[in-house]
Amino acid sequence: MRRTVPLLAVALAALMALSLLAPAGATAVAPAAPAATISWTSCSRYPFAECGTLAVPVDWKDPGGPTIDLAVARRRATDPAARIGSLILHPGGPGTSGVSYALSLNNFSPELKRRFDIVGFDPRGVGDSSPIRCSLALVLQFPDPLIKSQAEFDAWLDYSKRLRADCRARTGPVFDHIDSVSAARDIDAIRGALGEEKVTFYGLSYGTLVGQMYAELFPDRVRALALDSNLDHSLGTGPYLYSWAAFAQDSFNEFVKWCGRETRCALHGKDVRAFWTRLLDRADRGEIHRPGSPARPLTREDVIRYAFRAGYVPTWYELAELLVALDAGAQEPPASAARLLGATADQPGASAAADPEISDPLQLFCADFRWPIRDYREYARHLRLARAIAPDMGIVPTSLTLTAECLGWPDPIPNPQHRLRVKGSPPLLLVNGLHDPATGYAWAAHAAVQIGREARLLTYEGWGHGVYGRGDCATNAIDDYLISLKLPARGTRCPAVPVPLPDAADQPAPSALLSDMSDWLAPHH
Repeated sequence: MRRTVPLLAVALAALMALSLLAPAGATAVAPAAPAATISWTSCSRYPFAECGTLAVPVDWKDPGGPTIDLAVARRRATDPAARIGSLILHPGGPGTSGVSYALSLNNFSPELKRRFDIVGFDPRGVGDSSPIRCSLALVLQFPDPLIKSQAEFDAWLDYSKRLRADCRARTGPVFDHIDSVSAARDIDAIRGALGEEKVTFYGLSYGTLVGQMYAELFPDRVRALALDSNLDHSLGTGPYLYSWAAFAQDSFNEFVKWCGRETRCALHGKDVRAFWTRLLDRADRGEIHRPGSPARPLTREDVIRYAFRAGYVPTWYELAELLVALDAGAQEPPASAARLLGATADQPGASAAADPEISDPLQLFCADFRWPIRDYREYARHLRLARAIAPDMGIVPTSLTLTAECLGWPDPIPNPQHRLRVKGSPPLLLVNGLHDPATGYAWAAHAAVQIGREARLLTYEGWGHGVYGRGDCATNAIDDYLISLKLPARGTRCPAVPVPLPDAADQPAPSALLSDMSDWLAPHH
């Protein structure tokens, strides 16, 4: 039986010892955003909500300079007499529309919607807020993100530079200011425009980084920050890649254990790891095809991506059925597998002639994280170490793509990694799943250590990405904090809720509203 590395210990060791970046300088309270207003009108397709725009500086270091318009949406509190204020949302991604998130919101509790105006915005570079624009023809040249030689490394470096230059030219000056610090300053401008003295904020996934930056910049303007499924912005290249591999492997380990005890799992009673290894080996030989597309062979990375994506909800019933179908060479995919197959069809949905531009949200990531890799030899070393940590999953396909796409970004980036410096804020609530494949528990634990006494960490003992909505324990704890500023007791752990059945998997869950970067990436390589 294959031995697996104790993954949480590995991840924590990587974070605490390998490559902690130097602390940022002492945090000074940032100046207040200039006075601004939002002109609200009824949203065209959502008459129950209001939509508007807010002008903010392209460059917050030049507050009197050119501006962009942020798209904003608001759903009024359902009980005006009980209204506390505005709750500003950031649903993460990077690249998810906060306007769409707020308008389609059916995941938050009735009590939260009763007490707050729910406010979403499209972060700069996203949606209707001066989106990043890139040549579709160039994006469709996306090389294989698994680099196999120095020549491929050099080709990727050249492609990354050309893609960045193209996106920068098409997007305009805001491209140089799409980082999470600028987004945090935008949130403060929204706060001011809403007439709120202090911010009440819920950030999910990549939105936690924006919330962390807000707490650094504006500790005295925080009422409550709930940070759900946290990033760790202190990590360099190796610790980031290795910990992410550990999280993906941990999620796969949980799938194997679940399938061993769940009789309705399509792989129940089988040696799941042996089945998985054989399937990946067949993919390496070109023997696995997308169901219904015999001309579309699936690579090892494609199959791993399905398992990684399945960990988000988790959709493990669907994953087991899909793996069985792949192994059998099924002509049609299982009906339950549509979401897992996602965007990996034999199409990107548009031609370069019909639509010459497309948004590339991963450029936002490159403004916040610099992962310098000198050459293929160093890249291959990272790959070997990641595979030693994650023998079943290897290095996460999404992290391969992020590593490659950001190769061509020059130093310094707008928001380089650093240890968090949060001083003088009210308590912040950090929430994380114990078996999150995308933003693993070790990242939240380490972010809480960096924040110090201002942080309170709530542990959800289950699976999936995004905690709010996963059972009464976690949901009520977040609600109590946002509404009454009541923190859960230190060390609070909320029990896991059952893995959703296939007929329930389409019900709103935290991860169902997220933008999984692998969905965007899959058609382009």
